[in-house]
Amino acid sequence: MRKLLHLTVLTTVAALGSAQAKGVTLSFACDSVGLGYDQCKKGADAWAAKTGNTVKVLQVPKETGDRLALYQQQLGARSADVDVYMVDVIWPGLISQHLLDLSKSVPKTVLSQHFPAIVQANTVNGKLVGVPWFTDAGVLYYRTDLMKKYGYTSAPKTWAELATMAKKIQDGERKTNSKFYGYVFQGKNNESLTCNALEWVSSFGGGDIVDTSGKVTINNPKALAALQAAQSWVGSITPEAVTTYGEEEARNVWQAGNAAFMRNWPYAYAAGQQKGSVIAGKIGVAALPGGPGGKSAATLGGWQLAVNGYSKHPKEAVDLVLYLTSSAEQKRRAIEASYNPTLPALYKDAAVLKAVPFFGSLYDVFTNAVARPAATTKSKYSQVSNAFASSVYSVLTKKAKPADALKSLETQLARAKGRGW
Repeated sequence: MRKLLHLTVLTTVAALGSAQAKGVTLSFACDSVGLGYDQCKKGADAWAAKTGNTVKVLQVPKETGDRLALYQQQLGARSADVDVYMVDVIWPGLISQHLLDLSKSVPKTVLSQHFPAIVQANTVNGKLVGVPWFTDAGVLYYRTDLMKKYGYTSAPKTWAELATMAKKIQDGERKTNSKFYGYVFQGKNNESLTCNALEWVSSFGGGDIVDTSGKVTINNPKALAALQAAQSWVGSITPEAVTTYGEEEARNVWQAGNAAFMRNWPYAYAAGQQKGSVIAGKIGVAALPGGPGGKSAATLGGWQLAVNGYSKHPKEAVDLVLYLTSSAEQKRRAIEASYNPTLPALYKDAAVLKAVPFFGSLYDVFTNAVARPAATTKSKYSQVSNAFASSVYSVLTKKAKPADALKSLETQLARAKGRGW
């Protein structure tokens, strides 16, 4: 934990001469994944130039679990070191007591422009603790050139189709590239694996781990079939090292031209299209495959901006949040870095759709994504997610049979529920 406290501080300063001396200095714990840091800095720079204030953009841990642990440590100590936090969609219920209530600071006319479900996710016991910044849902990336080369005209609709296509392409490409694999995803034992595995289970019709009434539903035949399928990929179409992959590790393999398919979040599109990328211009994006019957499922992700309840500059911090979550800034980030807006109107914006065409075709994927059971399990969500990810990890590493893993998981979750959630 001590290592997490050593944040690398990079400062963005507005060049406004004497006006700057009258401003305040804010600290912003933002992003470290993909183009995230640069985009955070660019937005903070613009606000600083506009207001005459200064923003220190903090380099935070890439892993969401490490980031949450750091935030909880700081907030638990009532530290004012950070003014604005970038918060995962599943965190409001975990840290709401430490965040500023924005109900009176954010006009209702502004909130009404965002997806209602995301606003609701940021509302805890009537307290608005975050403003939606960008939303997320898992998507399938594929190499358009390789699809054509091996005779495929459309993305796989089922996981079985993906396995078949990935194997054919892998076998062909291995003749000249021994590092090539058919499919990569996030298999590391953390929240990323929870997101991936929830997609598998849900797409097979196996439910959402815990249903909205609080009942533990994970141990069922369809969830079992999903985990059996995923286990069969590892060492076949997927490298065994996938159990060490987070978002960036999977993206690095994909962007190096060493995979036919990848599951990731929308941010990976802009990163892959950058100048110098070997796969630029060869990237297709589709809904994730479904289980038997073809039902696709994508885990809801996304991030919000929240103000530290112990901030010494709450007024300025709120102003920074409102600027960064505005339509103009969300549009810029969508065009430059393929971040999904939380404003429905931007999904019809011509400039946005030109830069990120799949935002239009996959609009339903983003708006109907599967939520993790954070709202139901409340303060126990981390325990539920950790147990789920660990069980799936034991399956992927072949240390446990899927049936045994699900039975054990059911027992763990039932015990947690018995203590209340």
